[in-house]
Amino acid sequence: MALLHRAEIRPTKLELLAGWLPGRDWYQGRPGAELVRVAAYRFDDPAGRVGIETMLVSFGDGPVLQVPLTYRDAPLDGADGWLIGTTDHSVLGRRWVYDGCGDPVYAAALADAVLAATGQAEEHFEVAGKREVRAPSMAIASSGDPGTEVPHLGEHRLVVEGEPTRIVTDPLELAVVRCLAADGTPPTGTGAVLTGSWDGQPTPLPLAYAALR
Repeated sequence: MALLHRAEIRPTKLELLAGWLPGRDWYQGRPGAELVRVAAYRFDDPAGRVGIETMLVSFGDGPVLQVPLTYRDAPLDGADGWLIGTTDHSVLGRRWVYDGCGDPVYAAALADAVLAATGQAEEHFEVAGKREVRAPSMAIASSGDPGTEVPHLGEHRLVVEGEPTRIVTDPLELAVVRCLAADGTPPTGTGAVLTGSWDGQPTPLPLAYAALR
């Protein structure tokens, strides 16, 4: 379960991403277009300390880009190269925002979602002392088997930016699709596949892959 807060965030997530995305080697967008949110989904951190949100965004009518984000209350050691920026959250205070591909907590949650079909976190708002469920903005599904025992990933051995971005750990390799093409199909031999659909994209598209090494 993800407990969300009605809060003011400065700079906003979209403002952070608008400055960060054009520097990625997998970036695609319309020059001068405004960055817009298309949809998003969340995973749970079992320890309850790290926020994990994957945002789907686009610059105007450009392609949909997938950006996994982690939100932390302190810097992540050794992850300066994955830091997107910091925000001031009116409820939670200063937050360090990372590209999730460089964060082991995201990788573990993604492995669970792809291999064991754990799904996305249910989102709740607290309103007047009562919790209200927020309807998801997209649906995700996995070809993995529920109940699969997912190995402990440990630290990243290697992260290769690109399309897709590869996250290599000792027991398995993950691949995160960055540009979600309307005609996207999983490459052969990719292992279990996580797919997603949203308003305007009823046909599920590949989001990520996971294969044991």
